[in-house]
Amino acid sequence: MTETYVAYGATRDLIKECSKPGEYKIPQALVSRGEIPVDANGVHLGEAEGWWYDTLGLKPTFSNWAQITFIHMYMLQVRFRMFPQSHAPVWIQHLTNQAFYAAEDRLVIWHKFHANTLRQKHLKDMFSQWRAVLLSYDEGLMKGDAMLAAAIWRNLLGSRENVDFEKLAQIVGYMRRELKRLDNAADDEVANGQWTFRGDPGDEAVIVKAPSRLMASEGTKV
Repeated sequence: MTETYVAYGATRDLIKECSKPGEYKIPQALVSRGEIPVDANGVHLGEAEGWWYDTLGLKPTFSNWAQITFIHMYMLQVRFRMFPQSHAPVWIQHLTNQAFYAAEDRLVIWHKFHANTLRQKHLKDMFSQWRAVLLSYDEGLMKGDAMLAAAIWRNLLGSRENVDFEKLAQIVGYMRRELKRLDNAADDEVANGQWTFRGDPGDEAVIVKAPSRLMASEGTKV
């Protein structure tokens, strides 16, 4: 029972860290009779800044916020799997619960979705996306960077054709880097709820542009 209380409090803080990179606001939602901006498909548009929006070019929408949050949730969940067998499921479940509490709050505050049926539809879709993320990122983690990049392309970028492969590689590098940091951290460093992710995928730009050792050796042979 104690572990449940600890996990509840810590994951409440950890989900804030997971959702921070994709944070956006819709000022019009706070104004009486304010009209929320929408895109060509009628999707609510917010205001945001940071690598994921300014550099990668994602629109500040609920769906994109969820996918950016999922990337960081996934990395924490991988680390939670290393907890004692009796504790890991508790932490994983609490992190998932906290994510959906945060999502429902966001739908009410920033999107004015006061009808429960409307919120539940979005949360149901979000849960389906989360299950897809878990399966595809696990596969990518096991089978290599190309498979992980493909999973990110499908989930985060919606399989769009005009993808920037360098930026996609930067996300892969960022995930690998942060997963390594989590792997090297002690359980208490994660379980205290104070874990923070460092930087953003843009920090991997120089590494991504550098020629691989294989390419360099092949060039030397020629």
